[in-house]
Amino acid sequence: MSDLIEAARQARENAHAPYSHYKVGAAIRTPAGRIWGGCNVENTSYPMSMCAERNAVAAMVLGGENQIDEIAVATRDGGTPCGGCLQVLLEFSHDPAETVVRLIAEDGAAAEYKLIELIPHGFRST
Repeated sequence: MSDLIEAARQARENAHAPYSHYKVGAAIRTPAGRIWGGCNVENTSYPMSMCAERNAVAAMVLGGENQIDEIAVATRDGGTPCGGCLQVLLEFSHDPAETVVRLIAEDGAAAEYKLIELIPHGFRST
């Protein structure tokens, strides 16, 4: 678990957040045990910005994997993923009642949820 949290913290260091100044790092662990990281990348055209969680999912998919066991998200205050990111995480979760979401704040405070707790009525096609 500590390696996943450290990967999320390291990803946060590379975030590009010149507008919101809210850096986010995310790290996903897959069933194979691999860790995929992502950070938020803001753009002047704000809707074109990419969240850390979606960037981590994109890295995972590019690496040939498509299932999330757990994710750690590092922010200054332990904030939860946005609704859009929760929906994307749901798409790649085999069982949202088992997928762990860890929220890590700068001061070391941490919270842990199951994905289903954060998006109880998310859309699933299957």
